[in-house]
Amino acid sequence: MQTGDGLLGGLGRACYRHRKATLLAWLAGVAVLITLWMRFGAAADNSFTGADPGQTLLNQHFARQSGDSLTLAISSAQPVTAPAVRAQVASALVPFEHAPHVTAVTDPYTTPGHVSRDGHIAYATVQFSVSGNSISSSETSMLMNDATRASGHGVTFSLGGDVVDLAETPYGGPDNGIGVGAAMLVLLIAFGSLLAMGLPVATALFGIGGGLSLIALLGHIFPAPSFSPIVAALIGLGVGVDYALFILTRFRTELHGGREPQEAAVTAMRTAGVSVLTAGTTVVIGMLGLLVLRQSLLNGVAVAAAATVAMTVLGALTLLPALLGFTGTRLGKATILERRRNRREARKGTRGGRSRSERWALFIQKHKVMAALSATAFILLLAAPVLTMKLSFPDESAQARGTMGYASYAAMARGFGPGFDAPLIVAAALPSDGAAADMARVETAVARTPGVAAVTPPVVSRDGQAALLIAYPATGAQDAATNALANTISGQVLPEATAGTGIHAYLTGPNAANVTFSNLIGQRLPWLIASVVGLSMLLLLYVFRSVVIAVKAAVMNLLSITAAYGVLTAVTQWGWGGRLFGFPEPMPVTTWVPVFLFVILFGLSMDYEVFLLSRIRESYLVSGDNAAAVVSGLASTARVITAAAAIMVVVFLSFDLTPDPGVKQVGLGLAVAVLVDATVVRLVLVPAVMEMLGKANWWMPRWLARVMPAPQPSSHQATEPLLKTGNHA
Repeated sequence: MQTGDGLLGGLGRACYRHRKATLLAWLAGVAVLITLWMRFGAAADNSFTGADPGQTLLNQHFARQSGDSLTLAISSAQPVTAPAVRAQVASALVPFEHAPHVTAVTDPYTTPGHVSRDGHIAYATVQFSVSGNSISSSETSMLMNDATRASGHGVTFSLGGDVVDLAETPYGGPDNGIGVGAAMLVLLIAFGSLLAMGLPVATALFGIGGGLSLIALLGHIFPAPSFSPIVAALIGLGVGVDYALFILTRFRTELHGGREPQEAAVTAMRTAGVSVLTAGTTVVIGMLGLLVLRQSLLNGVAVAAAATVAMTVLGALTLLPALLGFTGTRLGKATILERRRNRREARKGTRGGRSRSERWALFIQKHKVMAALSATAFILLLAAPVLTMKLSFPDESAQARGTMGYASYAAMARGFGPGFDAPLIVAAALPSDGAAADMARVETAVARTPGVAAVTPPVVSRDGQAALLIAYPATGAQDAATNALANTISGQVLPEATAGTGIHAYLTGPNAANVTFSNLIGQRLPWLIASVVGLSMLLLLYVFRSVVIAVKAAVMNLLSITAAYGVLTAVTQWGWGGRLFGFPEPMPVTTWVPVFLFVILFGLSMDYEVFLLSRIRESYLVSGDNAAAVVSGLASTARVITAAAAIMVVVFLSFDLTPDPGVKQVGLGLAVAVLVDATVVRLVLVPAVMEMLGKANWWMPRWLARVMPAPQPSSHQATEPLLKTGNHA
């Protein structure tokens, strides 16, 4: 490290000089991590229930009912009680009775309530002794094939349940490669160079490979759901390519300015590298903000995404300088696109040779008030639908048409109502054998609750210490009334019905767990927002030495997030263009999606904010002219911000090629937020507001300046205003 390089500049110089060793270290390190992943990686955990006393009772006293279950819907053109249909149903149930882990298959003809009122739909319940995580997709596929083979002669068998949904809508798959291809295409269009396209993608893929391996290994401590790897991989791809692109673009700028390749790499690391480290740290802070919710699976998601982003940052700060060492001065040569652009600009001599980005910056400077008002109005218009947002976990009505899961749901909804897909299980601990009679009181109280369509008779365990009953709502799982009903039964009906009886009753099951999860989110969300916003503001305050910059960045990020929420609500819940993005029908926003979007987007929004502000501040420290610094910073970053945003948008839109509705919603929300943030916010609202604030942008109280430690200054500061040099980074 040479004097004045700074920490990141010195790191870049070391990796550049020892490029072969750095590359070999990355190759060996990622290979070791992948090997450990394949041999010792933890299995996914898709349970959001956490500590559930009701489920504990079921496990202890109803072992045969404690595992997962499937519903075999039977739809017949003839009445299902017809002799020929009964014989076909009896034959169809045989393979299910002998399937692995199956403890019982109910007979629809001998079990009360299993035949619809019109007599054309019935169902059998396939009960497992293990959870859905222990049922392989191959086992599920065999059962689905059994149902398909049994269908015919006017009778259709459709299997439905969580494991069926997971088998038909797996997370990830071959569509994931589309994000990589799309990113490469955008880079190639933006820079017209295979080398400039390949380096950011290669750097990001190394980081993602290491990150995904860490996810599987950390899963032993922080269990993560099945969607974590695909979401973490696509987020890592988006930010990884962007971070490498920021450094690569500054490196090319320094080469164009006449610097030697090694010094160009050091300067890029010392300037753009700081922006990458700051932006990446903010994304990690945002993701780890999920830990505030203290929910086990969200903890796993947080750690998974944070680990992947951290690895992509490490790749941009170490592997990329090494790869730049192999390129020499080749990246400094003008590409075909750049030569064409230069010739086009030369022909427009009447405009003083200003680039399109610089002309746009001057336009915003001239019309700053109108630009700020117009941008704010547009964002608020996009955000307006968020006032009607409804949250729920998707049920099988959200499955793609043509799947067996949706066919099962549709048949059961026709025969037994939409609430059949949202059973609420009441598990009760009985103080003595005689207390079983008091369960009739509980059954009556639950049945009389408004919104309950039917209640099964209580079933007492063999040891007489526990009982269970099932309540079926009159509304579907995605209806807000069902959530309200669950809260009413849990918070009012059960405590009143068991008062003085010695019975301890709990509402349990998947749907009750979803409601509990929603309640937890509502209680702890303010703490999540406060912690993420507060820590991010402190980081920006440290880097930019300005209270105004930190506060403004937080407000701008919240505007982008709110706009994304609004568009997501309009598309998924209102159905505006829903089919275009793969949503078969209007549906509520998945409960965990807004929380997940917030922590990701607050960090991602900082990417462009930090990059833009870094160049503005760099110019301001040289010239002391706020107006000129804003124009210079915007003109020099507009093109790369646009390219980086385009990469993220196409990567995140590739989420919508996956079949899972929750992942689709994440992809749509991320794409909208990045698009709004990189265009309306960073290229219009931020520069307009900074123009209006003037030197107040850089205000910091003296007492705070004394308390707040300053970043290590670098002696490699620019020697003239960037506006005059025409640098582009």
